[in-house]
Amino acid sequence: MSGIRLIILDCPALLEFRGPDSVRFLNGQLTQDVRRLAGGEISLSSCVTDAKGKLQFRVTLTEADGALWVETTADLAESLEARLTRYLIADDVEVADLTGKYALIHLIGEIAVVPDGVIARKSDRFGVPGTDWWFPCGSEFELPVEARSLSGDELEAFRISNGVPAWGHELIEGMLPPEALLEETDISYNKGCYIGQEVISRIKSAGKVNKRLTRFVLDAEIPASPGPLENGAGEITSVSPIAEAGIRHALGYVKRGATELFYRSADGAVFPVRSV
Repeated sequence: MSGIRLIILDCPALLEFRGPDSVRFLNGQLTQDVRRLAGGEISLSSCVTDAKGKLQFRVTLTEADGALWVETTADLAESLEARLTRYLIADDVEVADLTGKYALIHLIGEIAVVPDGVIARKSDRFGVPGTDWWFPCGSEFELPVEARSLSGDELEAFRISNGVPAWGHELIEGMLPPEALLEETDISYNKGCYIGQEVISRIKSAGKVNKRLTRFVLDAEIPASPGPLENGAGEITSVSPIAEAGIRHALGYVKRGATELFYRSADGAVFPVRSV
């Protein structure tokens, strides 16, 4: 991929936590170490889990203007705020809903100049190094002239080929975050206690889960769609809408101990599936 790719993420749900106790409070609610945001250089992904360590939300964290921003998809704003503020009792923290006030784009590639009024943070939200640009809705500024928009089928193919799980596909409420390999991006095992921490730590100590997120490669001519693998070996959750060089990428889960992977298409034909 050459040049700069531009991904428009519109106006996601955005909660602001401000006050002297905001870092400590959020560290007790999220799987990520919020202290890593100090300095305002990076954004980090994190999970919100229940007491059994099961996924409730996946969010992105950003430090901006002396506050902490928690971002998720627009339809989850109300339920995310209710979940986080449920435990806000005696903490000196002010919470504001900034949804609709800030827009977000993501740029992949080398950015020489950040426009005035843009909050820029390094982010790997699509599986490769990139930069988030936050700005007030309605702002106008110059984008890099070489930026090319990445959207629709092309964006979905890019996500899948990079092994990035998406909510409603690979990520669903009630699953265990390590099943989706989120321990590599979203979980700190050194920061101390948070809701669900004991279960997540036990999973790490045991070194195994019942299923794991897996990248698949299919022959391009296979008429694949999301669905179960043969013999209960797992499932395909996302299939790239674009095939390249005779192959098509997919994402899904393989159950522990499964070794032979086959997919049955709608017409009854059975095809081998390769994991990568």
